[in-house]
Amino acid sequence: MKNLLFFALIMSALPSFSQTKYTLSGYVKDGKTGESLISCPIYIKEAKAGISTNVYGFYSISLDSGTYTIGVNYPTFDPYIDTITLNKDVRLNIELKPEESEELAEFTVRDERTNDNTESTDMGRMDLDIEQVKVLPAFMGEVDVLKTVQFLPGVQSGGEGNSGFYVRGGGPDQNLILLDEAPVYNAAHLFGFFSVFNADAIKNMEIIKGTMPANYGGRLASVLDINMKDGDYRDYHASGGIGLISSRLTVEGPIKKDTSSFILSGRRTYIDVLTKPLIKEDSPFFGTGYYFYDLNAKLNYRFSDKDRLFASGYFGRDVFNFASADAGFQMNVPWGNATGSLRWNHLFGDRLFMNATAIYSDYDFAFGATQDDFSLRLESGIRDANGKVDFTWYPNEDHNVKFGANYIYHIFTPSSVTAEQGETEFDLGGKKKIYANEISAYVLDDFKLTDRIKMNVGYRQSLFQQLGPFTRYEKDAVGNVLSETPYERGEVVAQYFGYEPRFAMRYKISDSASIKAGVSHNYQYVHLASISGISLPTDIWFPSTSLVKPQINTQYSIGFFKNFQKNLYEFSVELYYKDMNNLIEYAEGAEPSDNINNNVDADLVFGTGYSYGAEFFFKKAYGDFNGWVGYTWSKTMRIFEEINNGDPFPAKYDRRHDLSVVATYKLNEHWTFGAAFVFGNGNNITMPAGYYVVDGQTAFDYGPRNSFQMPNYHRADLSATWYADEFKTIIDEETGKEKKVKKKLQSSVTISVYNAYNRANPFVIFIDTDGDAAAGTITNTAKQVTLFPILPAVTWNFKF
Repeated sequence: MKNLLFFALIMSALPSFSQTKYTLSGYVKDGKTGESLISCPIYIKEAKAGISTNVYGFYSISLDSGTYTIGVNYPTFDPYIDTITLNKDVRLNIELKPEESEELAEFTVRDERTNDNTESTDMGRMDLDIEQVKVLPAFMGEVDVLKTVQFLPGVQSGGEGNSGFYVRGGGPDQNLILLDEAPVYNAAHLFGFFSVFNADAIKNMEIIKGTMPANYGGRLASVLDINMKDGDYRDYHASGGIGLISSRLTVEGPIKKDTSSFILSGRRTYIDVLTKPLIKEDSPFFGTGYYFYDLNAKLNYRFSDKDRLFASGYFGRDVFNFASADAGFQMNVPWGNATGSLRWNHLFGDRLFMNATAIYSDYDFAFGATQDDFSLRLESGIRDANGKVDFTWYPNEDHNVKFGANYIYHIFTPSSVTAEQGETEFDLGGKKKIYANEISAYVLDDFKLTDRIKMNVGYRQSLFQQLGPFTRYEKDAVGNVLSETPYERGEVVAQYFGYEPRFAMRYKISDSASIKAGVSHNYQYVHLASISGISLPTDIWFPSTSLVKPQINTQYSIGFFKNFQKNLYEFSVELYYKDMNNLIEYAEGAEPSDNINNNVDADLVFGTGYSYGAEFFFKKAYGDFNGWVGYTWSKTMRIFEEINNGDPFPAKYDRRHDLSVVATYKLNEHWTFGAAFVFGNGNNITMPAGYYVVDGQTAFDYGPRNSFQMPNYHRADLSATWYADEFKTIIDEETGKEKKVKKKLQSSVTISVYNAYNRANPFVIFIDTDGDAAAGTITNTAKQVTLFPILPAVTWNFKF
C-alpha cells in the first residue's frame, strides 16, 4: 500500500516535465492594510483554471504561453481584473480594494465566484468568515469562534455553556486546535463558557472534519486551524469593545511601512471587580472572585518576496478564588495556556514555497486549598517543544504537492499532589513527569487526473516514543505492588509506529455538481482522561504508554456537492462511517489518586467505538442576506469489556438529530441583524436504576453507562448591530463647498439576546432524596439544573 501510494505521487507529477511552462506567481494582499489574504481564489478565464492562496497569501500556477485574463473575487473586496501576457515567468502581486464602491469591472468576476465547494477534493472542510462571526448573536455579548463552529453540521456542542465540541463521534481530545500552528490543549475560559480566542486578533479559521489531508496529524476527529492577523502594514489604529462582563483592546500598525507590522490584542473580564463591592469584609465569602484574561501578540518582517519572518504568541489565564471565613477555608484555581510560534517563509524560485516553524506550547492547571494549617496543591499540564518544516511545490496547473516533517518533544505532568500541615510535609509521590518524542513525515499531491477527476493522495508516517526516567509499577487486584521496572533518562519505555494513508477524490458530474469520496487512517498518541461528564480543567493529558496504546481510527466518507445560481448557493450531503480503536475510559468507580508507587494509566480501561451519520448543509455565501442551515443525523457507540458487561453503550454526545440555522441580514449601512437557532437531542448520562439503605444511609444502584438521555436541547439567539456614520460633512476651506471625510472614530453597538424564548435547557440532572430511611418513607426525585434564562447583552465596539 505504501509503495503504491508513493508510486502514484511520483507518476502523477511526471506530466509537468513534458512541455515548457511559464509560471505566474505572487501574493494577494488587502489593498488598505497590506495584510495577506488567505484562501483567496484566483481564476484564469481562458485556461478555465484556478488556484487559491496559501495561509501566507502566496499563489503559483504554471501555464502555456499566451494571454490570460486574471480575475479575483473575495468577500468584502471589489472584484479584481487584469490581463497579462505569459511568455516568461511573471511575478504578479495583487492588491484588492475594500468593497466601498458600487462600480464593477466590465468583465465582472461576480459571475466567477469561488466554486471550491464542487471543484476541490475537500470533504468536511469549511472556512468561517470572521467578520460574519462578529455579527452573529453572542453569549453575554462576547464573540466566540468556537460557539460558531458548533453551528456546523457534524460538530456538536458539549452542552449548555460549554465551548468544547465533538466532531463525528470523536471526543474533545480528538480535535487538533492550532493557533498560528501552535497546539492549544485547553481552549476554554470560565470552565468552558467562553473560548480562549479573541475574535479581534483572528484573521481566518477553517475546520476539517472529513478526510484529513496528510499534512495534518496527531488527532482523529478534526482540525481547527486558526490564524492571527499580521497587523496593518500601512496605518496605526486601535479597536476594541466594552461589554457587560469584559472589555478588549487591539492596537496594530506598521513598524516599517509595507515591510513590517505588529498587532497587540488583550481582553479581560471584570466579574471580580463588579462583584467585589457586593461582598462585604464581614461576609463569609469575602475574597471570592473569578476573572480571566488573554493577550495575543504578533510581529512580522518582509525581507523580500522570497523571505518573510513571523513571530506570534498567546498567553491566557483563568483565576478562580474561593474563601469561606466561617470554615477557615480558602481555594485558588489558576489555569491557562501559553503558545509561541516563530515562522520563516522562503521561496525557492517561483514554484517551491517553504515554511519552517519553531513552536512552544504550554498548558497547566493548578488547584490549591488551605484550611486552618493544612494545605493541599494539585498540578497537571502538558508542555511541547515543536519544530516543523513544510514545502509546497507547484509543478503545473494540475498539481499541488506538499511534503514536510515534524518533531515534538512532549513533557506531561499528568497529576502531582503535595500536602503539608504546619511544618510537616506529606509524601504523596512528588511531582511526576512523563517524557515523549513524536516524529512524523508526510507527502501528498492534490492533482487533476482529467477534467472530471481530481484526487488528493497522501501518506503520513509517524513514530511515538515514551522515554525515561520512568518507573512502571505492577500491582495485584487489591493494589499491592508486585514489582517495579525503572527506566533511565532517555531510555525507550514504549514505542509505536503509525502508518497513515489518506485518499480523497472528486468526480465532476457537471460544471456545478460533483461527487466526492475519501478514506483516512489516523493515529493519536496523546490522551485526555476525564472523570466528569463535561470537559473541565481537571481533566488530565497523558501519552501513549506500554499499557495505553495509540488511538486509531479509519474514516470513510462520500458526498454530493452542488452549487446554484453561479455559485451564489451551496448545497452538500455527506455520509460517513468511522471505527475507533484503543479508546480509554476510567474504570467503574475509579478516580485519580496520588503518585505513590502508582502510574496514571493504572485505573483505565480500553475499548472500541464506531460512528456513522449523514450531514446536510445549505449555504448562501454572498449578498446582504446570507447564512446556512445544517442538519446531522448520527449514531455513536462505545464497546468496553469492563463496562456494561461488554455490551455497546451510547457515547455521552451520541445524538440522533442535530439542527442549526444561522442567518445575517444587512438592512442598510447602519443596521445588520443576526439570528441563530439550534436543536439537538440531549446528552446521555448514567442515572440510578434503584436504591438501597445501608446503616440508615441511602445508596444508589446505577444503571448501564449512558442509558438515560437528557431532555432535548433547543435555543434561539438574536442580535442587532448599529453602525455609526463613517463619514462627516465639512466645508472645504479652499472651495467653500461641502465634502465628506472619514471620521477618526468608527463605532458600533451590538445588542444580543441569548436564549430569546427562555428555554429551560438542562445542564445537570441530579437525584434529590427526601424522607426517613428508618421509617421507610424515602422518595427520590430527579431534578434539573438550568444555567441560563433569557440573557440580553450590550457591547460597544470602536475603532480609531
